[in-house]
Amino acid sequence: MNAFLSLYTTNLFLVAGTGLLTTYVALYMGQRGESTFWVGFLTSCYYFGLLMGSRLGYFWIKSVGHIRTFAASTALVLVCVAFHGLSDNLHLWLVLRFIVGMAMMSNYMVLESWLNEQAAPENRGRIFSFYMITSYIGMIAGQFALGLFTTLDYAPMFLVCIAVAIGIIPISTTRRIHPKPLKLISISFTNFLRTAPQSLTAIFFAGIISGSFYGLAPLYASEVGFVKKEIATFMAVTIIAGLLAQWPMGIASDRVRRSLLIRISALIIGVTSLLMAMLPNRYDITLGLTFIFGLFAFTLYPLCSALANSRVTDEMRVGLSAALLFAFGAGASIGTASLAMLMAWFGHTALYATISALTALMFVLLSVINSKQKAEKIESTDYALAGSDITQSPMVASLDPRIDETIAERQTVEAQKKKK
Repeated sequence: MNAFLSLYTTNLFLVAGTGLLTTYVALYMGQRGESTFWVGFLTSCYYFGLLMGSRLGYFWIKSVGHIRTFAASTALVLVCVAFHGLSDNLHLWLVLRFIVGMAMMSNYMVLESWLNEQAAPENRGRIFSFYMITSYIGMIAGQFALGLFTTLDYAPMFLVCIAVAIGIIPISTTRRIHPKPLKLISISFTNFLRTAPQSLTAIFFAGIISGSFYGLAPLYASEVGFVKKEIATFMAVTIIAGLLAQWPMGIASDRVRRSLLIRISALIIGVTSLLMAMLPNRYDITLGLTFIFGLFAFTLYPLCSALANSRVTDEMRVGLSAALLFAFGAGASIGTASLAMLMAWFGHTALYATISALTALMFVLLSVINSKQKAEKIESTDYALAGSDITQSPMVASLDPRIDETIAERQTVEAQKKKK
């Protein structure tokens, strides 16, 4: 893990700063008296920026490389943070959230493709789980940092700028071998969907689960009757569970088939969510269930990423990172808005009831895809071992890149003369 220390440190500060920014924006707009719709729409703009940022990130990485792309994207985030301090116009902030989403997509593409390219297949799960651990630590640190400020003025914006700027330093000065230059290959989302259908399907559902939790779980806890302190504990327990599960799940994913682990996680999330929707809303029971929910809901993304990256070549990793983040962002943006409407129509229990139904659908789809992939695998009986004299042929020399072509041609001509 020490080999990737610079990337982990960069991710830690980046997520801490942007996590603080996200919470600050929501609280500041709420303090101003903006409606819940507009606060939620700010979050949607960020996820929409993630969706649109995949092409920007791919173009930059292809043109100027990983480190320069990260520096440029992070500078763009800093510019947007500064604009938050210049004006609190709602429409401007909507645009800024969109731009921050695009820039963060580029940053995530840099970090995740770099990690996956240089991670060995047998320890990719553990390497990516530690990456997720730094993300959760950064997220928690950002939330606690906001508690240091008694008022929601512009002071937290300075702390955001400091954290994000510090994140540029480790990756810019790393001595680790840089990723390979990006080859000019054109691979569409549908191509990746054919290459890694289980991963992209699962990660779409993971986006719905994660986005709806962060956006709507506080509202669920409020309508259950929890006070402000209990709501904060409810959210913290879930996030900490996700943090604690990263390393054990990473080890498990290097020893057990990842596709199986994803389906098991879907089942556990579904059962837990159903219990949260049906059981009486006792505080201690809810905390226990949300802890279990966090253990498996927040390990879906690294499991899906590790599974997908075991299916592609190094040249495809940047494009794959974009495809994974695109699917996750699509799920988060669509899911948050859809589940919010269901909660408005059917009450707060609709949140976890719907998540339970979605994970059941996810399990069925993944099982069908897995069965289809097994059926499409070529059986060993399709191959027949046959004797061949190719090892005795001078054509072997022409196939060896170490042999000069003129020598290979001369050997071929001489062999033909002998046969005559």
